[in-house]
Amino acid sequence: MYRFLRFPSLVTLVVRIAAVAIAIGCLLFIVPVLAQDKDKDTPVAAIILDGRQLFDVSQSGRYDAKERADDANRVLKQKIIKAEPLVPVMIAESQNLPIIKVDGAHLLTVTPEDAPPGRSAKEQAAIWAGRLEQAIKEAQEQRSTGYFRQAILLSVGSILLAIACSSALGWMWHRWLQPRLPREMTNTEDTHPRLNAEFGVQIILTGIRLALFVFTFLYITDLFPHTRELSRKIAYTLIGSLVWKLIPLGNSSYSVLQLFFLVGLFTGVVLVAGTTKKLLRSRVLRFTGLNRSAQETVAQVATYGMIFLGTIVVLQLWGLDLSSLTIVASVVGVGIGLGLQGIAKEFISGLVLIFERPIRVGDFVNVGELMGTVERISVRSTEIRTLDELSIIIPNSRFLEAEVVNWTHHSPVSRLKIPVNVAYGSNLSVVRSALIDAAKEHQDVLAEPAPRVFFKGFGDNSLNFELLIWISEPRHQFRIKSDIYFRIEAILRHRHIEMPFPQRDLHVRSGSLPLEVPPQVAESFALLSHNLAQWLEYQSRMGSQDGHNHNGTQDTEQYRNQ
Repeated sequence: MYRFLRFPSLVTLVVRIAAVAIAIGCLLFIVPVLAQDKDKDTPVAAIILDGRQLFDVSQSGRYDAKERADDANRVLKQKIIKAEPLVPVMIAESQNLPIIKVDGAHLLTVTPEDAPPGRSAKEQAAIWAGRLEQAIKEAQEQRSTGYFRQAILLSVGSILLAIACSSALGWMWHRWLQPRLPREMTNTEDTHPRLNAEFGVQIILTGIRLALFVFTFLYITDLFPHTRELSRKIAYTLIGSLVWKLIPLGNSSYSVLQLFFLVGLFTGVVLVAGTTKKLLRSRVLRFTGLNRSAQETVAQVATYGMIFLGTIVVLQLWGLDLSSLTIVASVVGVGIGLGLQGIAKEFISGLVLIFERPIRVGDFVNVGELMGTVERISVRSTEIRTLDELSIIIPNSRFLEAEVVNWTHHSPVSRLKIPVNVAYGSNLSVVRSALIDAAKEHQDVLAEPAPRVFFKGFGDNSLNFELLIWISEPRHQFRIKSDIYFRIEAILRHRHIEMPFPQRDLHVRSGSLPLEVPPQVAESFALLSHNLAQWLEYQSRMGSQDGHNHNGTQDTEQYRNQ
């Protein structure tokens, strides 16, 4: 078990084969049941030998077409078993009606209802007998040993060819298709990232491989007469599941193939709308003189308008009555009111942002702790490119429910506040001129309005000033602040203006505290104080002598022991 799990590719192959087998089994079981009512109304039924249809019979008297065909097919299966001897086909007559016999057994009575207009029953019987003779001859030849050997060789060759084609598709994907897919989104206007394209191509290749193996399976089962009936049923079921109108919608029914066609039309509409949006951006709106945000708004409105109108036209061309979608629309409305209210909220917020334009593409904004440039506004979310070159996707409702700082709304000119503190005793006029000079020397600071300096007040350790400057590039404010701070420090140091640092002065006053101490503790402190005074007196006396002689050391040890 664990050894088997070490080969993930083998496990994946087994899972895929099992999934395909289950899907085919479900189709074989469900689709014939759904088509049973159709078969009951069918006026003719087929005579089949080894899965190949020979001719159709009609209803005759009290026997319907299906009963007659089932009896004839049962006789053919009983008679055609071996390759030899050759099974004869004869035509007899009873009550002026021709009877087709196979190896002496009654197969079918040909009635006038079986013959087309202008042809008698005997002529029709002769034609059917000729087809039966040819089909029986081929069926007996296909039961020979030589044919079985040839069929086995063809089967093995088909399997090897299918595996080779599948490997060629994989090689084509890794060596040719994958390197040619679009790379990462270096252009913010590109709305087709690499992952979507890669996923779509992989789905197409998987579908081609699946169709290849299904076709190989049908071809192999069609080679052998015993499995040809299974091949015919599978092919009939697969084709029927695509062609039969099994999906009711309104007053009409539609097939799976028609639904695939509808999805293809929708995809075409979306692709055409996306291409038109790119053409509007690059070929038309660029030369109109509109700013970037206005161009984005026009392109978005044109895209959604084309998708809406294209959807209506596609549904009309497809033959769907739009009035039959009223129930679907009501269900969608309930879903929007309950489970999809969040999506509807973001959608409406996106429309407000697009048409009211409180923020536009290219604006520099603050949303909470995020700061960056608006790159794209869609009906669900907005993309912001931060100063760290990160793309942040923000729901549209956040721009309407929370406070948003738009640094470039109507005008990109913004004012920055730069606090500066100097030490007490500094010359205020020198400080003011130093700050003004530092601001004027920076190339990104606007001359009008002119820089200004405010004396904010007296701090704990410094005199507090605030330098006000105006800039036209808010996205560069942090770099501008840093440059001005560097320049301020250099000018203040050159003009001998001291920069303060935090400091505290501690003043201690003498006095007595009314403390109540127990007598035992007081006696202990008094004894300790007396011994400490004696030791200090001895240390001062010994310090005047040589403290490193031997006797002095012994006396010190004796005093310590005492």
